[in-house]
Amino acid sequence: MDLKIALVQTDLAWKDKSKNLSTLTQLVNGIQEQVDIIVFSELFNTAFCVDDLSLAEDENGETLYFMKKISKQNACAVCGSFLFKENEHYFNRFFFTDGDEILGTYDKHFLFSLVGENKQLQQGKDKILIEYKNWKIQPFICYDIRFPAWCQNDANADVQLYVASWPKKRIHHWQTLLQARAIENQCYTVGVNRIGFDFYGNEHNGHSAVYDFTGNLLVDLQQKDGIEIAILSKEKLEEHKTRYPFWKDRK
Repeated sequence: MDLKIALVQTDLAWKDKSKNLSTLTQLVNGIQEQVDIIVFSELFNTAFCVDDLSLAEDENGETLYFMKKISKQNACAVCGSFLFKENEHYFNRFFFTDGDEILGTYDKHFLFSLVGENKQLQQGKDKILIEYKNWKIQPFICYDIRFPAWCQNDANADVQLYVASWPKKRIHHWQTLLQARAIENQCYTVGVNRIGFDFYGNEHNGHSAVYDFTGNLLVDLQQKDGIEIAILSKEKLEEHKTRYPFWKDRK
């Protein structure tokens, strides 16, 4: 069975949840075909402002409500990360929702020390595997992608999802790492990034992309403000892994 994933790439307003959720709603409303998963970027509701913990929400907040609403309206899963508060601790937490159900959450493991994210937020401890429509999906967040030992596909995932807020000046790293994770892990990699400038003047130029299990580029949004849909083939993935069972030699 194929998996149709909608990659949503857009500019994000600094700390303006209302504007960002409105922008995303308009983009999603433009999808003209049935998809299985809609993927938003890292901290899609506020942009990457981890120094303002007043922006954090719990499970009763407007952002998770928004995700569930979009999921129900489009009869598909919706995922992305936002600042989350739990028991007086704060996380950069990825949610994967299907209607009113939360199928999985993942807390960013490698916090971006260059801007002090590690001083504001709690580090995630565990990787997760989400089973959805007979696909095994493993999420990661931005900086995690730089650490191949953490991203090693020891769970034999079919797809690794990377949501990010990755700057233009290091975009070649993003592209190379997405391709490398696909090749070494023999799975699809899906990366969703933002575009536009943040509060501090850092430019983001997108390049949300999908690579197949051999490192071939299937989709690249480049600097587009909008959505592209990727179709992933489980049959082709299984054929490749049967023909080249490198994954069996992982230690």
